[in-house]
Amino acid sequence: MGRQVCLAVAGEADLELVAAVDPSVAGAALDALVDLDTDVVVGDDVTGLADAGVEVAVDFTVAPAAVAHMAWCAAHGVHAVVGTTGITDAQVEAAREAFERSEANCVLAANFAVTAVLMMRFAELAAPFVGGVEIVELHHDAKRDAPSGTALRTAERVAAARAAAGAPPWPADATVDLVLPGARGADTPGGVRVHSVRLPGLVAHQEVIMGAPGQSLTIRHDAYDRSSFMPGVLLALRAVPSMPGLTVGLDAVLGL
Repeated sequence: MGRQVCLAVAGEADLELVAAVDPSVAGAALDALVDLDTDVVVGDDVTGLADAGVEVAVDFTVAPAAVAHMAWCAAHGVHAVVGTTGITDAQVEAAREAFERSEANCVLAANFAVTAVLMMRFAELAAPFVGGVEIVELHHDAKRDAPSGTALRTAERVAAARAAAGAPPWPADATVDLVLPGARGADTPGGVRVHSVRLPGLVAHQEVIMGAPGQSLTIRHDAYDRSSFMPGVLLALRAVPSMPGLTVGLDAVLGL
């Protein structure tokens, strides 16, 4: 994802790539890692962004690092665009408070694919009219967290949309004999079950499967390449200076 972000930013006339951070390749010339004409040298720590005059930092790392990076950005007046998942609700609220005190802003999103955001919105619209919903998320075999941030966010939004519409709660699961533990997936607080698949060859995919008497509706999103996330990242990069505090999700950036 870091390489994709570098390529995307460098390809835009109104943006300038001035720094890159990755402790695993610190000290390397960025043009030796990415097909770019640049003199940027990869740093080993986020503190180097200040010397480079960074105005907006993009984070696709792991949750502990992203939490620390958001705190640093808020403290140093650097806007942040964060696509890292696995960050807890308490950590999100701490980041929100930090950016509310800061001159910098942050956009934090579980998924920067525009069509994935639309998938979640369509699921919200359908939620009050169906009798049940389950989510199947499928990712590459190196993904560290399960369920995915997108699946959890989808489950939250679907449950909230149903409650806001005054629709009755989802019917209780009638399963009484679990032959294997976990066969029915993870039960989220809103009552939406989530199933995680991890396989080589996948990138990022999700199905929201809804059922009603005599019918079903499946809303599926597929990201076949990490470049699919870059249009959303670029939108957030340009929008974050004008979005005060912490914005969760790409919806506000898209005007949804």
